Amino acid sequence: MTPGALAIAPLRAGFRRRAVSAAVLIDQVLACIDEWADPALWISRPDEDSVRERAHELDAQAATDPEFIERMPLFGIPFAVKDNIDVAGIPTTAGCPAFAYIPSETAPVVARLLVAGAILLGKTNLDQFATGLVGTRSPYGVPRNPFDPRFIPGGSSSGSAVAVAAGLVSFALGTDTAGSGRVPAAFNNIVGMKPSRGVLSARGVVPACRSLDCISVFALTAEDASVVFEVSNSFDPDDPLARQPDAPTKASFGPQFRLGVPARPELEFFGDDDAPQLFAVATRVLKEAGGALTEVQYAPFRDAGRLLYEGPWLAERLHSTEALLRDNREAVLPLTRSIIEAGRRYSALDAFRAQYQLAELRKTVDKIFAEIDVLLLPTAATAYEIAAVAADPLRINRDLGYYTNFVNLLDLAAIALPAGFNRAGLPFGISLIAPAFGDRALLDLGTRHQALAGLPLGAATIQSSAANAGSAGTISSG
Repeated sequence: MTPGALAIAPLRAGFRRRAVSAAVLIDQVLACIDEWADPALWISRPDEDSVRERAHELDAQAATDPEFIERMPLFGIPFAVKDNIDVAGIPTTAGCPAFAYIPSETAPVVARLLVAGAILLGKTNLDQFATGLVGTRSPYGVPRNPFDPRFIPGGSSSGSAVAVAAGLVSFALGTDTAGSGRVPAAFNNIVGMKPSRGVLSARGVVPACRSLDCISVFALTAEDASVVFEVSNSFDPDDPLARQPDAPTKASFGPQFRLGVPARPELEFFGDDDAPQLFAVATRVLKEAGGALTEVQYAPFRDAGRLLYEGPWLAERLHSTEALLRDNREAVLPLTRSIIEAGRRYSALDAFRAQYQLAELRKTVDKIFAEIDVLLLPTAATAYEIAAVAADPLRINRDLGYYTNFVNLLDLAAIALPAGFNRAGLPFGISLIAPAFGDRALLDLGTRHQALAGLPLGAATIQSSAANAGSAGTISSG
């Protein structure tokens, strides 16, 4: 089974025609999981018999009710959930065995997916307590990068992204505080949607920075992410941070839109020779999609991003781990522990000062978005090997967040998209960013970009990419 075979739209067409059943599909997916054989990808999985039973029950209902599949937008669709999101009866670990608990209730977003017919395949690995963008900070191991196992899979939602890219599930849930729903998408050649804060219920999620956390969606296509978003999107009155837009939101930026791009001197690729050309190709594709290019100042976005790990928001990370750090400090990985405990050095006065600074930066960013509809950035400037991260973990994590850390602090929405392959066959990604509640318009533009770019989905083989070297989105080694 190729990764693209699990895209939601063709699967639903097959279900409608009765060309495939949920039970047959799940048997194929379970076989693929066995063949992938990566013990670091999953933290826990339901018993396979119960998964098959769920598929057979869906098929039985479809056999007696001709409209059942139409009423179930995710009928038979396999998915995975990052293991800081609750599923009743399955342990939630947040990547820390000593923290684990068995929830009695399922997170509302997961519950809505199940009601829509999706089939849960398991809970996926993550950087411990969702602290990191690398995918290597877990006692459960490092999920294998589908393109080159020497390279990081990206984090913190590492397992969820790899599961989609490897063709083991159609979509997966992650979380995103600083870029954890976007950086792994870039390194796995998939779509990562980071909704506006508060749009998807965050109940049943182990907080990283609770005021900033978002549940995110990984999928092969923006179209698939849109389906999952619409099923998941429901105001949760029991989530104190849930929000609704004050006015109707746009479904599209329209055939012509204003596309902001940083001036070339402000673009940083950390020595990557291929990334600038790949970013230029993606820019041309978006111009073809109707974007009128405008250069914008990146400094206010960059400065806001620095506040996340160089400011008092670090103190918020102590919220969910304070008791564990007090009672069983050694249960937390040393690097993760050092990052979280650094939050203790900030005072309430520091927090207020940072809030004032952020308010000033938001005003500047608001003025920028008065001149553009969407901001285009690389998702991650370059990819790193696992060995490099081990040698310099904090610097590399900071570099990975250069284009992502600011988004939730500035109350923006974002979608990460595949944007080609470098000469080593590793994927490169871009992000489209818009003001809060621009989620549907970003999904629509992402769909347009993917249609024009015509790139492979998920972990297409490096050989296939090389065979198309020189085509749009791929750099030739010649």
